Formats: sequence, structure tokens, C-alpha cells
Amino acid sequence: MRDFRDAKTMAQALREGLKADGVERTHSRCLELIAREFGYDNWNVLAAKVAAAQDPGGFTFRSVTPAIRIFDADKAKEFYIGYLGLKIDWEHRFDDTAPLYAQVSRGGLILHLSEHHGDGSPGSNFIVTMTGVEAYHRELSSKGYGHWRPGLVESEWEGLTLQVVDPFNNRIRFREAKVT
Repeated sequence: MRDFRDAKTMAQALREGLKADGVERTHSRCLELIAREFGYDNWNVLAAKVAAAQDPGGFTFRSVTPAIRIFDADKAKEFYIGYLGLKIDWEHRFDDTAPLYAQVSRGGLILHLSEHHGDGSPGSNFIVTMTGVEAYHRELSSKGYGHWRPGLVESEWEGLTLQVVDPFNNRIRFREAKVT
């Protein structure tokens, strides 16, 4: 999925697509439509967000994919797939007896799980910023997972947070920041 920093490209694609269907729109009108799709009142507000996301060095960080240390692939799958609802994108082993390295994901969340010594430290702490943390809490609570029943915690500095701990003592805090 593209993010708001691709807004100009998206507006151009929208304009060309509409033109192919016989509908003429100006580039500025398409920019306004794209801004609304991202939940902003107008292009000027979205453009300010785009500018704020740019690093002064001329580059932009798009995402982070942590490598989380695991010790047992079956326990990891039970937790990350069965409980958290992620899906396996791919798995890799150099041979049948080699440690697992896998990618799991859900929506915009991508995690790497690794049995390799030196990939990540057990007991790490990860923060996942998201929307809909209450709905996710309801989903997890409905599963009746025997090892973990997290609650929601609200704090002034972090917003609404749902913390889970995987079987390898890695903590993941799903956080929905307060809108100011």
C-alpha cells in the first residue's frame, strides 16, 4: 500500500485514469481528492504532512522491520499466527536442520522471526503504532489464548496501549496515539 508521500503520483494516476474514461479533471482537483482519501481537509494540509515527513538530508524513512529472536518455530507460529493473526509471508532455512528465518505480516505490520543466534535479543521491546487498538484487543480477547490475556492501558504520554509478551519474552506494545 502506498502512503501519503506518494500523493502527487497518485493524483497523476487518478487524472490519467479518469481521462481514459472520458472524464477531465485538473491536477489540482485530483490532489484535493487524494488528500481527502488520506483523511485531510485539503491538499495544503496533506502537503504540509509530506514536507514534515522529509528528512533535511533529502531522504525519507519508510518503515522498520525488526528481527525478533525466537527459539521454537511451532511456539512462534502458535503465538504470531494463531493468536496475533499474522500470516506467514515466507520461511527460509539453509537446510532441514538449520534455524528458521521467516517473515510474518498483517496489514502494514511486518516482522521477521529468527531462530538464528545473534538475530535480535530475547526480551526485546517493540512498539507498534496503529489505529483500532480497542478492536484488536477485542479480537485477541475473543480467542481465549491460554498464555496471555492482555488489558488496555491508557497513559498521557503513550495513548491507548495493548501489550503482549511472546513465548520468548519479547514484548510488543500496540499503541494508538492520542490525536492532538
